[in-house]
Amino acid sequence: MARTVSDVIRVRYDTLTRAERQLADSLLENYPVSGLGSITAVAENAGVSTPTVARMVQKLGYKGYAEFQSHLHQELEATISNPIAKHDRWASNAPGTHILNRFADAITANLRDTLSELDTATFEAAATLLRDRERSIYFVGGRITGSLAEYFFTHMQVIRPKTTLLSNNSSAWPQHVLNMRAGDVLVIFDIRRYEQEMATLAEAAVAAGVVIVLFTDAWRSPVAAHARHVFEVRIEAPSAWDSSVVTLFVVEALIEAVQSATWEETRERMSVLEQLFERSRLFRRPGRNGRAG
Repeated sequence: MARTVSDVIRVRYDTLTRAERQLADSLLENYPVSGLGSITAVAENAGVSTPTVARMVQKLGYKGYAEFQSHLHQELEATISNPIAKHDRWASNAPGTHILNRFADAITANLRDTLSELDTATFEAAATLLRDRERSIYFVGGRITGSLAEYFFTHMQVIRPKTTLLSNNSSAWPQHVLNMRAGDVLVIFDIRRYEQEMATLAEAAVAAGVVIVLFTDAWRSPVAAHARHVFEVRIEAPSAWDSSVVTLFVVEALIEAVQSATWEETRERMSVLEQLFERSRLFRRPGRNGRAG
C-alpha cells in the first residue's frame, strides 16, 4: 500500500515552515476528518492563511488541494469498508493467478512495507517496557484481534508475572483500570473498523498513568492519540478480511526479544511450568511400547 497522507506529513515535517507545521499539527490532531473541509475552512481551523495550505500540500508532493483531499477521502473509505466491500474491491481487480500466489504476493508486500517503516527504536522501547517485571502488563483486542491479544498474553504469561488479558466485554474493563498503576503497560490491538470503546479505554488508562502500546494499521486507530508506541502494520489482502500475518510476525519478534533479554528468569519459570504440566498430564507422552501412555 502507498503511504498515507499522515505518513507523508510525518516524513516531511522537519522540512516545513513554522506556519506549515502549525497546519500539519492541526491536520494530524483529528486525522483525516480535519482535512476534509474546504481549503478556507482547513486554514481557519489551523489559524493559518489559505496560501499556506496550498503551499504545504504541494510541498508534500500533491499537485494541489484537490488531489490532497482525494487521498484523504480514499483513506477514510478504506478505514470504514466492511468485509463485503473489501471482497468486491479485490475481486474486481484479481489477476488470473491462483489464490495462494495472490495471497503470497500480498503478504510479502505487507511484510516488506511494514519493515521498511517500522522504527527499530520503537520496537526496542516496547520490548524494554514488556520485560520490566516491576510493571503489570495488560492485553486487549477487538472482535477479531482479540485472538492476537490472547496469543501475546499466553506467551508473556510464561515469560513473566503480572500479566492480564482483558475480555472483549467492555463492561469488565473499569475493574481492570481500577487496578492499573502508573507505569503499567496496556497493549491494544485495534485495526479498521476501529471499535469505539478502545479509545475510551485508552484514555482512561492514560489518565491513570498507564503506557499504551498500540498495534494498528496504516490508517491508525484513534487510540494512537493516546499511545506512546505505535506499530503500524500493513493488513491488506485479496480477501473480504484483513490479514493478521504481519501483525503476528511483529508480536512473535517482540516475544523473542523479551524472552532472550530475560532468559534466566524465563527459563526458571518454564522449568516450573513443565513440572506442572507433567503433574497434570496435560500433554500426551509415548509409552514404552510406542503408544501414548
